Amino acid sequence: MRTARTPYRLAVGLALAAALILLWLSLGVGIIGADGDPANRMYFAVIAIGIIGALIARFRPGGMAHVLLAMALTQAAIGAFALVTGLGRPYSGALELLLLNAFFVALFVGSAWLFRRAARA
Repeated sequence: MRTARTPYRLAVGLALAAALILLWLSLGVGIIGADGDPANRMYFAVIAIGIIGALIARFRPGGMAHVLLAMALTQAAIGAFALVTGLGRPYSGALELLLLNAFFVALFVGSAWLFRRAARA
C-alpha cells in the first residue's frame, strides 16, 4: 500500500503547487499583458475546473487524473486563444505566453501521470 500513497501524495503536491503559482502569477504579476489585465481572469477557469472536478471525482486517483488532464487542456486553450487573438500585446510576447502556458500544462500533465500511477498501484 505504501507504493500507492507516494505517487498520490506527489501528484497532490504538484497539482497544488502549480495551482498556487498560477494564481499568484495571474493575480500578482499577470501572465497575459500588464499587471491587472482582465484577460488574466481566464485562468480562474483552470482553478475552477480543478476544484469542481476534484469534488466530483471525490479525490480518487483515477478521477483526479482526468481532472488534471482537463486542467491542462484548459490551460493550453487559454494560451492558444491569447496567442491567436493577440491578447496582452505589447507587454506579453508570443514566446513568453507560449513558454508560461506550456510550463503549467507540463505541471498539470505530470500531476495527472502521477495520479494515474497511483490509480494503477
